[in-house]
Amino acid sequence: MRTFFDSLLNITTEMSWFLLLGFFVAGLLHVFVKKKYFNRYVSGNNTRSVVAATILGIPLPLCSCGVIPTAVSLKRKGASDGATTAFLTATPQTGVDSIAATYAVLGGPFAFLRPIAALIIGVGSGILVNLFGKHTRETSEEIAHDHAEEDEFAHYSFWQKMKAAFRYGFVDMLQDVGKWLLIGLVIAAAITALVPDSYFELLSQKPLLNLFVVLLFSVPMYLCATGSIPIALSLMLKGLSPGAAFVLLMAGPATNLASIFVVSKVLGKRNTAIYLFSIIAGAIGIGFIVDTLLPAGWFSLKEMLLPVTQCHETISWFNIIGSVLFIALIIYAFYCKYHKTKTINIDTDMTKVFKIKGMNCNHCKMSVEKNLATLSGVTSVTVDLQQGEAYVEGEPDSVQVEKMITELGFEFIQ
Repeated sequence: MRTFFDSLLNITTEMSWFLLLGFFVAGLLHVFVKKKYFNRYVSGNNTRSVVAATILGIPLPLCSCGVIPTAVSLKRKGASDGATTAFLTATPQTGVDSIAATYAVLGGPFAFLRPIAALIIGVGSGILVNLFGKHTRETSEEIAHDHAEEDEFAHYSFWQKMKAAFRYGFVDMLQDVGKWLLIGLVIAAAITALVPDSYFELLSQKPLLNLFVVLLFSVPMYLCATGSIPIALSLMLKGLSPGAAFVLLMAGPATNLASIFVVSKVLGKRNTAIYLFSIIAGAIGIGFIVDTLLPAGWFSLKEMLLPVTQCHETISWFNIIGSVLFIALIIYAFYCKYHKTKTINIDTDMTKVFKIKGMNCNHCKMSVEKNLATLSGVTSVTVDLQQGEAYVEGEPDSVQVEKMITELGFEFIQ
């Protein structure tokens, strides 16, 4: 038990300041980068749009569920199926927060290769869809209805924008990924404490089997790009190869069973099959290159999980302060999340309640609120993530509400 807590403490203190930096930069990107720039470069059924969509998606800290509404919005604004697929593939695999945390825990080579791999896999998936996929087009009516991506911060002062950036980075994002990050840390510490060091020795002698075993549980699982890092670390410390850890880092965050179902509704079955093939083949291929062609010395990990006799001597006060601040922000974020849920006041005479399935993060919430607010007869929209409900004030057309929710990739219940 002491080894478990020692492992948990060491990984958390190593990651904390880098995570805080990553979440802050994510907030700045959300507020200061205008969304119209994204749409300008991703239209057109060509390689240029695919590359642009991939590059634009790599720094964004969106998970495999949160990326779907953004991708749907891009598609409705004229993005090609190839560009949409590239964005869906590359964006959840990495982000500014996960790159910073990867550098802190796994070192520079891993941190450098993650966005490079996301670029290769994203561009590859987009090109394959353009060449072999089934192409669909949004109707002029659907494109005309998409007004929700206008710059909501255009009239903010600089300090109001900074406040919004802090709010998004340290509240909204922590509400979305905080639970999965904590789960990842606990799993990593448990693997380190409970799994014998020789457990994966047989797999380490068979490179391809090593990669495919990790792939089998990576694809269906929900893993965020940051939460996968401590799990990858613990598996490497127990004998799995760096390539296998890389497969987990790329395939795990890119997709899960729930997102696969939604993507099939947005892109169609053929394009979804290409999307999955690209993720699997790309992760296995790059993992194999890491294990066989790149210098092994690039991926040698320092001993981070020290015995308890050395633990308190090696953790600096600077890292302890970062860990305390990080944990305090997670507690505050979840307090805001659940306290706000309890205090939503609804005027039942002027409000219709719609049940929605598939909303998992604040980005999903904001997308539903903004898009429903554009419908005729709607005066305001409030979404309760915990209950999976949208409270729509005014005189909304239920048929239009259902259509909008379905277009965004969610399931309309009632």
